[in-house]
Amino acid sequence: MDLPRTELQVGRVLTVPRAKSDGGGTITFTLALGAARQMCRLTTTFQTDKQAFNYLHKYRTEFERIARARLALGELEDGIVVLTML
Repeated sequence: MDLPRTELQVGRVLTVPRAKSDGGGTITFTLALGAARQMCRLTTTFQTDKQAFNYLHKYRTEFERIARARLALGELEDGIVVLTML
């Protein structure tokens, strides 16, 4: 599977670097659900993208589980699963 250069695939989660800087470490990533994809946004208190990505990768399994649960409950904001730090 060829991915655009701006995307990084890690395990079953496809992460996409944030589109805009907000002064914090907000990461937008796509959760793979079979053939479907769900956009998720993780807001952190980190100052750099690298720190935020490292945090996401460290706790990827937990965020994936939480995102799937919120999606199942219909807890979306503008069609996006919104997550915060553990």
